[in-house]
Amino acid sequence: MSSLTGTSAIGPNGSTASPMTTRGFRLSGLTWLIWRQHRAGFWTILAATAASMAVIAYLRTGLVDALTAHGWPDAASDKWLEGALTYAPQFQLVAYGLGFIPILLGVFLGAPLLAGDLENGTAKLVSCQSVSPSRWLATKLGISALVVVVSTAALSVTFGWWWHPVKNVDQVLGWSEGPAFDNTGPVPVALALFTFVGAVAIGMLLRRTLISMVVTFAFAVVVQVVWHMQRLSLGQVVTITTDKGIIGDTAYAHLPEGALELDRSYLSGSGQTYGWGTCVREGLSDKACAQKYDLVGWSVDYLPSTQMSGMQWFGASILFALTAAVAVFVFLLGRKRIV
Repeated sequence: MSSLTGTSAIGPNGSTASPMTTRGFRLSGLTWLIWRQHRAGFWTILAATAASMAVIAYLRTGLVDALTAHGWPDAASDKWLEGALTYAPQFQLVAYGLGFIPILLGVFLGAPLLAGDLENGTAKLVSCQSVSPSRWLATKLGISALVVVVSTAALSVTFGWWWHPVKNVDQVLGWSEGPAFDNTGPVPVALALFTFVGAVAIGMLLRRTLISMVVTFAFAVVVQVVWHMQRLSLGQVVTITTDKGIIGDTAYAHLPEGALELDRSYLSGSGQTYGWGTCVREGLSDKACAQKYDLVGWSVDYLPSTQMSGMQWFGASILFALTAAVAVFVFLLGRKRIV
């Protein structure tokens, strides 16, 4: 029988085998130590991710069956719209739950990552070992970030796969709304990674686990609120005008399918715009208002649905840049803070 430290193993026929064929892939050194220290949290995240993916896959099967029964994908969308609408509450519920993932990862993984070691004094052992503080920080942050990226990317792909058959049906889930925009593409990864690294920095500065988790929760909520407020500003606004009056079906601008209307104004012959409530506030009829302000049509600002991917990557790139900046801060200051 060969030992674990042996350079070769003796097979049944007397032949030797390399360690790779007998031991397989195993973590070692500092990587193994970091994984073992946080293995409970890592495995919990990965298991929850796998379970969530299984649930979404099951829901997609039901969605496709319902759509197929109404003629999807060959029939027009208005034929299978009824079948799609029955799944709208499920999309909202699942998306709402996924929206908490960046907060949970920040509070329960990011905040205690360094704060726990700093609070109980474990971090001081790094200065007594041959491992440099920078390498310890890089390994600790790198493995944790990898778990965050893998789990959120997998959920993003799975949710997008579920949503894809009905992505052009705004009544189910509008592309510009948080449930769709923030749970597909690179956005979930960027939001989770920025929140996680920010939480690590908070834990390093405060050096207390509980208070770091509380502050991280507030930080994560602020990130979500700011992102929600700035989401639509990531796109390039498109303006379309009409010149067929302000009354009647032919007067209104017809937007592309799935477009999000941002603003609608009256348009005068000189090109000046007036708010759509101008006539109502002044108590004028449409005809009298058109004569007073020389209104010839409408000016409509909107975002086309084709910009969704570009908006997501633009927003994600900003978050990735901020994440990198915070990570550099953690490394520069962390080399002193861990001792």
